[in-house]
Amino acid sequence: MLQSVTVETQASNVDALTPLHPLGATAALIRDRAAEIKTRPLVYVAQTVRRAKELMAIIEAFDPGRPMAFFPPWDCLPYDGSSPSRSVMGQRMGVLRWLTNRDNKPDIVLTTGEALLHRVPPARIWSGLHREFRVGDPIDIGEVEAFLRGVGYVFDDRVDEPGEAAIRGRVIDFFPAASPLPCRIEHEEGRVTAIRSYDPVTQRTLASSDMLIVDPASEVPGAAPPPGGEAVGREHWLCQHYEGGLETVFDYVGDAAILLEDGVDLRVSSFLETVATGFEEASQSKNRHRPPKPERMYLGADEWQAMVGGRLDATINEDAGDDDFELPRFVAEDAPWRALDGLLSEEAAGSTVILAAPNAALLAEWSRRFRRNLGRPVKLGATWDGAMKAKSGATLGLVLPVSQGFRVPGHKALVVTVQDIGGLAAVASRADRASPLVPADAMFSIGDALVHLDHGIGLLEGLSEVEQDGTKRDTIRLRYADDATLLVPVREVGALWRYGGAGTGVTLDKLKGGNWIERRNKLLQAVHATAEGLVAMAREKAERRCAPSKPDRRDFERFCGRFPHELSDDQALAVDTVLSDLASGKPMDRLVCGDVGFGKTEVALRAAAAVAFGGRQVAIIAPTTVLAQQHARTVARRFANFGIEVAQLSRLSTPTEAKRVKAGLADGSIRVVVGTHAVGGKGVCFADLGLMVIDEEQRFGAKQKATLRALGEDAHLLTLTATPIPRTLQASFVGLNDLSIVATPPVLRQPIQTVVAPFEDDRVRDALYREKRRGGQSFVVCPRVEDIEPMRARLQRIAPDLQLAVVHGQLPADEVDETMLGFTEGQGDVLLATNIIESGLDVPAANTMIVWHPDRFGLAQLHQLRGRVGRGSRRGVAYLLTEPGRPLPPETDRRLRTLEALNRLGAGFEISARDMDLRGAGELLGEEQAGHLQFVGLALYRHVLQRALAVAKGASVIDEWMPEVALGVAGRIPDDYVPDEETRINLYAEIDRARDRASLEALASDIEDRFGKPPTATRTLLMLAEARVRCAELGIAKLAAGPKGVAATFRTKPDAEGARTRKLLADWKWTDMKLVYPVATASVAERFEAATALFDRVDPAEE
Repeated sequence: MLQSVTVETQASNVDALTPLHPLGATAALIRDRAAEIKTRPLVYVAQTVRRAKELMAIIEAFDPGRPMAFFPPWDCLPYDGSSPSRSVMGQRMGVLRWLTNRDNKPDIVLTTGEALLHRVPPARIWSGLHREFRVGDPIDIGEVEAFLRGVGYVFDDRVDEPGEAAIRGRVIDFFPAASPLPCRIEHEEGRVTAIRSYDPVTQRTLASSDMLIVDPASEVPGAAPPPGGEAVGREHWLCQHYEGGLETVFDYVGDAAILLEDGVDLRVSSFLETVATGFEEASQSKNRHRPPKPERMYLGADEWQAMVGGRLDATINEDAGDDDFELPRFVAEDAPWRALDGLLSEEAAGSTVILAAPNAALLAEWSRRFRRNLGRPVKLGATWDGAMKAKSGATLGLVLPVSQGFRVPGHKALVVTVQDIGGLAAVASRADRASPLVPADAMFSIGDALVHLDHGIGLLEGLSEVEQDGTKRDTIRLRYADDATLLVPVREVGALWRYGGAGTGVTLDKLKGGNWIERRNKLLQAVHATAEGLVAMAREKAERRCAPSKPDRRDFERFCGRFPHELSDDQALAVDTVLSDLASGKPMDRLVCGDVGFGKTEVALRAAAAVAFGGRQVAIIAPTTVLAQQHARTVARRFANFGIEVAQLSRLSTPTEAKRVKAGLADGSIRVVVGTHAVGGKGVCFADLGLMVIDEEQRFGAKQKATLRALGEDAHLLTLTATPIPRTLQASFVGLNDLSIVATPPVLRQPIQTVVAPFEDDRVRDALYREKRRGGQSFVVCPRVEDIEPMRARLQRIAPDLQLAVVHGQLPADEVDETMLGFTEGQGDVLLATNIIESGLDVPAANTMIVWHPDRFGLAQLHQLRGRVGRGSRRGVAYLLTEPGRPLPPETDRRLRTLEALNRLGAGFEISARDMDLRGAGELLGEEQAGHLQFVGLALYRHVLQRALAVAKGASVIDEWMPEVALGVAGRIPDDYVPDEETRINLYAEIDRARDRASLEALASDIEDRFGKPPTATRTLLMLAEARVRCAELGIAKLAAGPKGVAATFRTKPDAEGARTRKLLADWKWTDMKLVYPVATASVAERFEAATALFDRVDPAEE
């Protein structure tokens, strides 16, 4: 058992303060203490990173102008083979640099014990390690690139992660490692012209600034790798990079006062033990340079005691008296407003009441409710200081990031949050959001298979420059069968569609003598029949009815209160939507899509509670016995003491138990059953099935799901998945089921670090022992059963003292279940398995996974597998290890690197869409259409299907046609403006897809944001696109210009309105379909001016 490192103070006036909870009360205490202390900064040492961040956010809301900093610990283990993230190192270096500023130090620094134990670079290094950029200052691009590389930035084509940079023409993009957003510097003629922050997803500008400070993205900037080591992980040799050794954070803060939370000392003791064992293991590695001793990298226990004890101002203790600062949870009462009114009647006369909401819109809405329900007007616009000085009995409204109400320490004031009154539904955003699962127009990549509407499937090879009429023009180069080449003018990029994924294994069409046109026409005929069937299914679904499910409010709130965490925004919104579905009187059919470990199960549990408390039965179905047993335990624990019987039905159930469960389901005495597909087996019937939950739906076959659905015709259906099968995803796209997205990760969930590398014994040994050292478990996954025994022998040789368990599909089912259940309960260090562990296995202690031959798995499989690790607060690591000395084929390597790049939380959505792209969307009505999809690709199939659906519904469909614009000039995107060829291709595609002037203007602004002021050729390209858009709006099929005038040929014969236009333009020349504007045009600019004049005169909207 760990012994706490007790801090012995060197001063007699150290205070013991409360409360440690609620967070709002603690934050108010910190702020008031900082005002009393004269030394700067005040250092607050929190138990965890999460507490430190949340406290900082609350204090910033109390006092927006107060300079504050958060100093994080490394997000890797001591002597680990991996580096801390550039984001964490950037934050640390930014704070250290700030602390060297004698005239402008932060007032408060929030941190953790682990962060303070790390020794840090000495203060003397800072003279050349950061840089300030100001608008108007001179700039040298070569010097900037050298600086960024020297302080740890990595150059990439697209900048969307901290510590990345890119230089493109007159634009420099980089993501300051200590910043929440990337920045873009524009320059011209050697001077900075603009500094902007931008959205890393859309790449569009968010705000402008006059000045930017860039701190290092590494704690060893510019240093060479350690002797015998690699650059990755070099931070663990930090002390060897600075002559004279390292310093401590305490050297930077001087005599600063420290507030120390109760429990920090125990965490410090635990961390120092981890340091010692990490050093021991790293020292024994045969393939690594001997690491520096712990005392060179970390503070020891004695140093910690001395440095903290000499500065300690107060401890923040957990005390029974913390309850005095908490307010009741009014939402759990039958009448929340009455309960709140009762409390305020007792306390408000002598106190200030503060209504808190997370944003101004919610605050205004709940202020009106406050007045309507309590007769108390809420005064908005107050500050925290003003609230603390307000007269007793005042009721004020403040925007604060707190979810739990509290009494303010040292003041006669209490804070009531909107969540206290209305629960999570009070803050759930109902705004419509674009689903991240709905694929936008697919981006093209060189090597992709593309479909040309007139020529069929070819491979995208890149851009080719051709000269026509003395003008350089870009064309898109496609390769077809027999190495035939097709050059597609960029103005015709709209005729190209992604076939799906890379071109490996795709049968290419012949440019001459092929059957592409025949296949295309068959598709059009067949898809219309499919669309009619889909519309009929949707209409039948809309007409179905069932009894509304409305739970007992008090029981439901008590049930929700047993969830130990706060719901994410997405979870809260999904729960709210599901509850609305259940109460609607129509059978719900909803797909909840969320990445692995994002909390889909909690959404299902609350749906189950709503139905069960409403008196109907619930069936929760999992694909495996082990997952069903884990779910059964969770469900039984949550429903305990509510008088609702929960049962389990799977192959583990004895005949006697199965008979009892079936009888209980039939007579209604069992309200909730959790099981496998056995729930849909022989002899199972329900008295009143109200809800069916299918977890990991991609693991069930179509027949199994059909059997389960048949158990209750009017039952609600809730489907959960991280990577939905294409058929289910496509059903959501066409509206056959509803879709909820859980895209926000849990607060403590960290991205899974994914490493693609050769299989080396030392690497595997280090990974497995490192996980064992931190008290965790590991998975080793092989693609085939025949790989298991050779891998078992190899693991026993390189890690002989680790306890190894083995499961695969050829073992008896009972043995598989027993082994997997034992592993989930902590029995064993390593589980060697096939992908049998892919679905839903929840092992909280597992944080490391090794996948052998990842090239033999699909993208979605690999994503599901790596989702088995890192499900708690510790960062998971997935090693995708290949055969040493055998390079992977380029396309396979590219696919694995894509997975390595998509390591952020929520990447399952992109992987699902990409996997659907590769496999096709499946057939919603039968097998026939799958063949058509295979022939033409998913993107074109979806486009045709959506148009056919509109026709089947009786909606008008816009005729697809493209005007021809011939003004004697061609626009292009030069390679010295946008160097990356793939990016240029996609910009051409985006310009072609713009269908209105507003979209085109936004795109032009976006291009200038990303790449700087466009050259003449690119401006010409955009003006041609605008002319094309205006022609389409006015029904002009062709616009031509020459030295003597501009001619517009219309698509249809002018109607009455056309006659009016002809009369209006009597001085222009008209034929039956053509209007000629006679005007001399000597230059390109004059031709565009003449075309604009023609548009303005013809367009009735311009009158």
